[in-house]
Amino acid sequence: MRPQDRATARRQLDKRLSTLSDADSLTRPPYGWIKAIREALGMTTAQLGKRLGVSQPRVVKIEKAEKDGAITLDSLERAAQALDCRLVYTLVPRKPLDNLVAERAKIIAKKRLETTGHSMKLEAQGVEAMDESEQLKSLMNKIVAQGGSVLWEET
Repeated sequence: MRPQDRATARRQLDKRLSTLSDADSLTRPPYGWIKAIREALGMTTAQLGKRLGVSQPRVVKIEKAEKDGAITLDSLERAAQALDCRLVYTLVPRKPLDNLVAERAKIIAKKRLETTGHSMKLEAQGVEAMDESEQLKSLMNKIVAQGGSVLWEET
């Protein structure tokens, strides 16, 4: 994927995910969504088992697996269907994706400038603070423009 296509993809994802900015309100209930919805509907584990085509003890195991974070997406999808629900699966970035890329580029740029800056100081060719700031911005822009996995290789 070309760097400009990546930037467009980031912006489109950010736009789509912006509706989930209050995702904290959607955190899994302590005993899991399956049990919470099943109980809210007044459905027993045996009744849910019948709808899923599994035994009542298997439903208990499914609910425990969700509570423990060990449930498969397939099991979650089947339970959602049995409860007449939709499974909505998403990763919600804590901040806009462009910001994550910019922050990462800044870390890499600072590291690279520190290395060259140290060498230049040893040679009595130090850079003024204003020039350093401009160099940082310029290098960050180059790193972002280059894009790709290079952002995530250096630390």
